[in-house]
Amino acid sequence: MPDSRYLQLDVFPARTGGGNSVGVVVDAAAWTTERMQAFAAWTGLVETTFVLPPSSTDASYRLRIFTPSREIPFAGHPTIGSAHAVLETGLAQARDGQLIQECGAGLLPIRVEGEDASFVQTPAARVLRENPRDEPLLRPALGDAAPGKLPPAFVEGGRRWWIAEFADEAELRRWNPDHTAIGSLARSTDSLGLCVFARSTSPDHELVVRAFPARVGIVEDPASGAANGLIAAWIAHAEPQGSLARGYRVSQGREIGHDAAIIVRIEQGQVWVGGKTRTIVSGHVHWPA
Repeated sequence: MPDSRYLQLDVFPARTGGGNSVGVVVDAAAWTTERMQAFAAWTGLVETTFVLPPSSTDASYRLRIFTPSREIPFAGHPTIGSAHAVLETGLAQARDGQLIQECGAGLLPIRVEGEDASFVQTPAARVLRENPRDEPLLRPALGDAAPGKLPPAFVEGGRRWWIAEFADEAELRRWNPDHTAIGSLARSTDSLGLCVFARSTSPDHELVVRAFPARVGIVEDPASGAANGLIAAWIAHAEPQGSLARGYRVSQGREIGHDAAIIVRIEQGQVWVGGKTRTIVSGHVHWPA
């Protein structure tokens, strides 16, 4: 079986290597599901994606997204990185500054802004539970962290996340999470895990975020587009007239040696998440069937 074009990208980096890595197999039409999963397990990346011809005439391409253990319908940083790879390799061209990605979450528009920045319109979100005082596993997952202005919430949109606000940036950055408790919460509620945020007075960002997708075996995600999309949906729902209701800048990943910069835009109820992407590795993958 012939080799396939492969790119590995740094998504949302505030500095080189500061973002979240994604591997993209660009010409994956001949790959079986089993082959995709095996390769994703071998890369060990948070996600590995596979670009295929679209089945919809409205789409620019079709994308399948795999963690090392399972296929998922949507994820933010793999979507942004894959759009960059598709453009760089000439597999598709933007029309009127936009690509349409076909994936498990449906058809998602992606705005292309310059050579290295793009924004995806995240799947429509809905709040499943608001201030859920009756969830026995949430309190152990949050531990003794001082709460912020908004109550916790359980939100769904492409993925399902528990969301909680902390009192301030310092509280969030020094927090030592109980990963066992977060894993129990994720499994019992059929969710990806817990993402926490805090407001910031930094000149570089308005929010700081940490995400713990325990359900897919990831201890902490250095830069999560999907989690940030649901945080934005929760903020827009809970504070429609607040200072963050139209968008903001996010810092994520510093606690685990990364430094990601994510931009969130909220426009007429729609959430767009994006930022920059850099190609780090460009070549071919040889993975026999």
